[in-house]
Amino acid sequence: MSAHHPNGGPLTPTGTIASSADRRRVAIATVVGTTVEWYDYFIYASAAGLVFAQLYFEPAGPGLGTILSFLTVGISFLFRPLGAFLAGHFGDRFGRRIVLVVTLILMGAATVLIGLLPTYAQIGAAAPILLIVLRILQGVSAGGEWGGAVLMAVEHAPRDRRGLYGAMPQIGVPIGLLLASAMLAIMNAVFPGDAFLEWGWRIPFLFSIVLIVVGYWVRRRVEESPVFTEIAERKERTSAPVVRLFARFAPLVVLAALVFAGNNAVGYMTTGGYVQNYATNPDGPVGLDRGAVLWAVTASSVTWLVSTFIAGWLSDVLGRRTTYIIGWVAQGAALFALFPLVNTGSAALLALGLILLTIGLGFTYGPQSAWYSEMFPASVRFSGVSISYAIGAILGGAFAPTIAQWLQQTTGSSTSVTWYLVGMTAVGLVATLLLRDRKGINLRPTAEAEQSEGIYAWER
Repeated sequence: MSAHHPNGGPLTPTGTIASSADRRRVAIATVVGTTVEWYDYFIYASAAGLVFAQLYFEPAGPGLGTILSFLTVGISFLFRPLGAFLAGHFGDRFGRRIVLVVTLILMGAATVLIGLLPTYAQIGAAAPILLIVLRILQGVSAGGEWGGAVLMAVEHAPRDRRGLYGAMPQIGVPIGLLLASAMLAIMNAVFPGDAFLEWGWRIPFLFSIVLIVVGYWVRRRVEESPVFTEIAERKERTSAPVVRLFARFAPLVVLAALVFAGNNAVGYMTTGGYVQNYATNPDGPVGLDRGAVLWAVTASSVTWLVSTFIAGWLSDVLGRRTTYIIGWVAQGAALFALFPLVNTGSAALLALGLILLTIGLGFTYGPQSAWYSEMFPASVRFSGVSISYAIGAILGGAFAPTIAQWLQQTTGSSTSVTWYLVGMTAVGLVATLLLRDRKGINLRPTAEAEQSEGIYAWER
């Protein structure tokens, strides 16, 4: 007897639903929801590079205050695995949709509260402590968000278009960066100088209330993933999916995490606020206007969006692994051009450097949803995808801005930062080469045996 989706439509042989209307609804919901989540996340990271050192860590002085500000960005990554473990456990047991709604609300609430948080000058040491607590809540939410959005998109997609549909939650990330940078740039123009420091920076955080309402409404209208629906109908839900994941697929989790680490470390040069701080620091080698830098980051987020979408589509043609390899080469080449362009002191050349970088970033990000979903068996897929992503974020972007800041201050040169990022790119490339491309593999729970074999490049 064939399995059915809750809306009554039959499942295809790959565990997807035939209705194109349902697929469009899922695609829109994953883009909107992921955009809201990452807007909130990036607003914090950008503010950490621009204002938090002055408002919350001023007693530490400008140099150490900046490092402490970036550390709060990284601390949240340490709690992403907690969010991923919780989301993976409940997502594999109770479904993808409920996790997406809960993570959206948690992220939005933390963001709004940051926008209302008093500064160090107002309440003393309690201010940075509360800031860190709210950032941790953002980390827990981010750890659970991505896996659910990815599986909703890919598990609804046709077999030959998983890369394209999987790119939908991926482009929500650059859209979130675009909105975050644009909002801060607008606030910087409307409230220049001290007005921006006093309360202009808070408005983008408070604006999250509107985005939460929109994201919640959109996500509530999406049907549950057809693959999970079939798992539930067959009563094959795993009671402890995380335990089973590490018992059988620990090397896969590590390699998948390293793939993402190579992308994430480089991406967090802008999404983590490092480039914004480096380029605007009046005591640094560049000293550009804050507004010009924010608009340059906004422009580069557009090319990141486009390259991510193209890479997702191209991975359906060339394969996930090949598309990734192209991306690693492009990313590595762009890194050698980035800081020479930034150090010219030209806002236009800064934008060019970031635009070149985002091409490689998009190609090492666009195929990720489809590739990760095709790596893990159905019964542990949510756990595997979420936890690999969270661990990769810790190894990659968590402390990349802090490491870059320390390297630059210690050596007095951006060259050391370049080599650090090239090294992370090489790690991602090697991990990619050790994994097999499984484009088009059957995702349904009935194909669990097939999904558990032929994962690594050395297997024949």
